[in-house]
Amino acid sequence: MSALGTLTRRVGHQRWFGAAMRLLVPADRAVGRLTRGRVVALGLVPSLIVTTTGRKSGRPRSNPLLYVPDGDAYVVIGSNWGQPRQPAWALNLLAEPRAEVDVAGHRIPVRAQLATGAERDRLWRLLVDEWPAYQTYVERAGDRDIRIFRLVPDRRGTPDERGGPH
Repeated sequence: MSALGTLTRRVGHQRWFGAAMRLLVPADRAVGRLTRGRVVALGLVPSLIVTTTGRKSGRPRSNPLLYVPDGDAYVVIGSNWGQPRQPAWALNLLAEPRAEVDVAGHRIPVRAQLATGAERDRLWRLLVDEWPAYQTYVERAGDRDIRIFRLVPDRRGTPDERGGPH
């Protein structure tokens, strides 16, 4: 891991870091879209762009997220930087689990699976190993259930063919 990556993981626990990163999400989203997921989060942590279907608008909604691999799936967490409300992308996945990810230059249709029980505990450990600040975000979020999803490649066709995100 680079020195900058190590430093980023250390300051990730700071309240100002989450606030600053929330402000940078639109720029990160644009860079990720332009590079088809090759560059997200400045390449400091494993990241992807998830495109969900807006539960109210029905329109595609894209968000950059840190992920950890789990077999051929991508594990993401709705931490929302420790904010008290759920991130919209997580609520969108609950309403419509079909989505797509842009990762390392590849666009992949996926189906979201909400992790529960022992599976959630296992995935939580993977996520905290990658980004220790998640533990801090849980404390900040209070009583909010921070959801963990496995984004499993869906080989049954692209989202466009299924009427999902474009």
